[in-house]
Amino acid sequence: QVQLVESGGGLVQAGGSLRLSCVASKTIFSSSTMGWYRQVPGKQRELVAYATSGGSTNYADSVKGRFTISRDNAKNTLYLQMNSLKNEDTAVYYCNAKSGGGAFSINYWGQGTQVTVSS
Repeated sequence: QVQLVESGGGLVQAGGSLRLSCVASKTIFSSSTMGWYRQVPGKQRELVAYATSGGSTNYADSVKGRFTISRDNAKNTLYLQMNSLKNEDTAVYYCNAKSGGGAFSINYWGQGTQVTVSS
């Protein structure tokens, strides 16, 4: 059974930092593109950043220069270092694993972790 378990969310003041972690099942982590998404009530879930199995990364424009995604393949863990947090970063953050490609890709999701940024 594939599992993604997030941790590290919480309440932080604007300008502060948090680091999210996602521990994934060993069976999928090394071969999957891993990413972080976020969602606020009433809005669609949006991509924050992803890191491919080959090491490439990509970020949403809204977080470029402030967030850093990284993966530790030895620990099957994905990280999201979030600096200079803003009120608008408040959301539930979800870890995602995309296994396979094209029409055969499968998405796995974690349960989400709440990040709240206060002014």
